[in-house]
Amino acid sequence: MANENNNKALAQEQCEELLGALKARFEKNMHRHEGLEWARVQEKLEANTEKLWSLSEMERTGGEPDVVGYVKEKDEYIFYDCSTESPKGRRSVCYDREALESRKKHKPENSAIDMATSMGIELLTEDQYQELQKLENFDMKTSSWVQTPANIRKLGGAIFCDRRYDTVFVYHNGAESYYAARGFRGSLTV
Repeated sequence: MANENNNKALAQEQCEELLGALKARFEKNMHRHEGLEWARVQEKLEANTEKLWSLSEMERTGGEPDVVGYVKEKDEYIFYDCSTESPKGRRSVCYDREALESRKKHKPENSAIDMATSMGIELLTEDQYQELQKLENFDMKTSSWVQTPANIRKLGGAIFCDRRYDTVFVYHNGAESYYAARGFRGSLTV
């Protein structure tokens, strides 16, 4: 969705289309951000075109980003991917570049960390994932990589989460593994 010159900016028509989709989602899901007003969110987005581009990438890959919080002290809105299942356009990826390069056969096309970085977002932390699950039930059929502590990653592992049996589970896997039903959820602060 970026311009031809790849400067992470959207054309005016793309901005309007994205803002319309974000506004509709915001208004439909007020339980995610009670007490917040769309006009203030839109004002912040219009002043931060690179962040708007990142949100368009979240949207393009199936994340259905929405506001899940506001940090008053910093005047920042927090967006998470709120798709019911792990975003379709971000599945079948291993955890990071090191894991991708370690595979000898059947390499995935990308890694969660590389994709998030290129999109200008961050993987959710385990705590953020737990907070998201308090808003609604997510990942009932899929799972999502989350930021992995360095000590686990150093030993070759990575962690992911999902929701089964009305419980949020945190699991581990080799960082090089990838599955059609595992992607990642991102966060963005504007």
